[in-house]
Amino acid sequence: MDESKDAQCRVAIKTAKQFREKIPGIVDDLVKSCNAGNCFDHIDLEPLPSKEKIIDIIHAASRILYPGYFSLERIDKVNLNYYLGQEATAFFEILSEQITLAIRHECRRHNMACINCEERGQEIATKFMQKLPELREMLAGDIRAAHEGDPAAKSYDEIIFSYPGLFAITVYRIAHELYRHNVSLIPRIMSEYAHNKTGIDIHPGARIGESFFIDHGTGVVIGETTRIGKRVRIYQGVTLGALSLSKDEVERLRNERRHPTIEDDVIIYAGVTILGGETVIGARSVIGGNTWHTSSVPPDTKVFLKKPELIFK
Repeated sequence: MDESKDAQCRVAIKTAKQFREKIPGIVDDLVKSCNAGNCFDHIDLEPLPSKEKIIDIIHAASRILYPGYFSLERIDKVNLNYYLGQEATAFFEILSEQITLAIRHECRRHNMACINCEERGQEIATKFMQKLPELREMLAGDIRAAHEGDPAAKSYDEIIFSYPGLFAITVYRIAHELYRHNVSLIPRIMSEYAHNKTGIDIHPGARIGESFFIDHGTGVVIGETTRIGKRVRIYQGVTLGALSLSKDEVERLRNERRHPTIEDDVIIYAGVTILGGETVIGARSVIGGNTWHTSSVPPDTKVFLKKPELIFK
């Protein structure tokens, strides 16, 4: 190595050392910020539920709910029992573990008396798994609704593999069942994973009836206290939301109805906004695109904007 390159290396090493020597001070400042109590962290012997494992639970549930679609193995009548047995056993272990962590975290956060977290986690996981056949039936209705409602759908397989609306609904139905058992954190992590993947935001607390179809889906928002009946179809950009609230109202209405009710057989076209806990869209109504609603619509009603005037130059 010539002298000039050797000198450059020495300077580079010295410079790197100077910067690295600042790291312990940065670490000290970070530790102080954790001890100050002004920031958010989880410094505890008890771990939180794992976001990565919760995402794994979604995919494991999909392999059980849709046998043969999302597994690498070939499945037939000969090995179906073996396949589902393996999947169900592994699913129980990971689900009960994460539910236990969520329960334990809530107990410690609220200084609650011990409620046998591990036993409770296994109990809820078992009850959830007992609902899997019913969830399969519900999702089969959602798939048929998509096929009947979208002429671009060439097969059920295409819908299961590729429709973002079905993926979001699948995750919602999984998360909602856990939400019903008062499991904290996990349902919202699931729903926000689906939101991130599809652009469809369905709160796990919403109540959605059978044969639900979201066409296209990007930008759909369905709030926590929304009630949706049977055979409802909505398109992209639909918001079923709450009216804007002050800070005091947020606390007062945290456990109250804030989102609309959509009755059976309603169609809601793209870009519609429906707000408020007292707003009801009556059965069999059709809500035209880009309309705004804060009051109820009677059953069997069609609502459309007046045709705008187009100007050509």
